[in-house]
Formats: sequence, structure tokens, C-alpha cells
Amino acid sequence: MSAAAETTGPLGLLGQMDLPGVAESVGQARRYVHRLLTSLGHNEVDDIVLLVSEVVSNAVRHSDSRRPGGRVTLTLASIGDVLHVEVTDAGSATSSPIEPKDAAPDDAGGRGLWLVNELATAWGWHEVPNGRVVWFQTKRDQGS
Repeated sequence: MSAAAETTGPLGLLGQMDLPGVAESVGQARRYVHRLLTSLGHNEVDDIVLLVSEVVSNAVRHSDSRRPGGRVTLTLASIGDVLHVEVTDAGSATSSPIEPKDAAPDDAGGRGLWLVNELATAWGWHEVPNGRVVWFQTKRDQGS
């Protein structure tokens, strides 16, 4: 899936984190995003932390980044009043992000991209020379 990105204005890098492609990196990513956005004055960060958790989880579970030595890069940027988040992984020849369907209550998994689709204002993915980028955007909610 590739929704139209809501981008106008210059890109402002807020932060970037390089992580090993292991499950423990999901918690590190959550804590990093929470600290970063709180320090920047965002009032509500819970939805963004949840979406980062889902996308990083997918990267370390379904991409080639899960192999020994694999890496995942988390990038946060602002574009006007939009927060843009990217997770770059090693990609996979056998797996790609699937457009979400409605999650049934008894589904054991598959809710990650459904949540991204429900909570983000835009999201998508694309291949890059050394892997894949899954991105999402939300309107920034900054405190006064």
C-alpha cells in the first residue's frame, strides 16, 4: 500500500536510531520515541509509540533484519505540522507488508498494519536498494 504522503515544507530531522534486528529492539524503540516526543513538547505520544512498536515488531519478525547481524533504522522527522516516521529494514524476498483487513477478535496476529491504517493519517512502504522502508504520518500535537 502507498497512501499519498501529506508533506509540505522542508523536512526537519527529529531523531534517528539504529537497532539490532531482535525483539528486544521494539522496547528500545518505544522508549526512545516516548522520550524524544515528550522532550519536544508533544502532549499525546501514546498512539505514535504504539505504531512505532507495531512497525518495528514487523521489521524484526518478518524481514531479513532478523538474521544474525541484521539492523533496523528508526527515523522521525517533521514536515510542517506532520510527524513522519520511517522504519528501514533489510527487506524480504518472501514477505511484504500486506494491506490491512478488518481484524477479527479471534485473530492471533495481523493487527499491526491494521492499527497503523486506523491511527495514522497516511502510511505506505517502498523498496530501497538495501531493503524496505515502512512509513507512517500523523498530525503533530504539540503542547503550548
